[in-house]
Amino acid sequence: MAKMIIMYEQPKDIVGFEEHYFNVHVPLGLKIPNIIKDSVHHVIQSQNTNLELYMITVLEFESIQKLTEALASPEARAAEEDGVNLFKYVNPPIITIVN
Repeated sequence: MAKMIIMYEQPKDIVGFEEHYFNVHVPLGLKIPNIIKDSVHHVIQSQNTNLELYMITVLEFESIQKLTEALASPEARAAEEDGVNLFKYVNPPIITIVN
């Protein structure tokens, strides 16, 4: 199992971020191949960090190979390109890949 963990800090515009994220960005992301599970979590509290985390998204894949294939797909590129629109509301996220 491999996971991509995407951590968003506090948005500059919460309403705009939530609207764009759930109505535009998530539908694009759900088209990315090989995702076996996805979840979105609003952060209630963080410890041992100066980051003001707001939301964490976790995308799960069968293997690191499937994750790598997914990231090379046109669907992943479309979601990445939408980042420009999303970043009007929030700074670029912190992305971590774990295996």
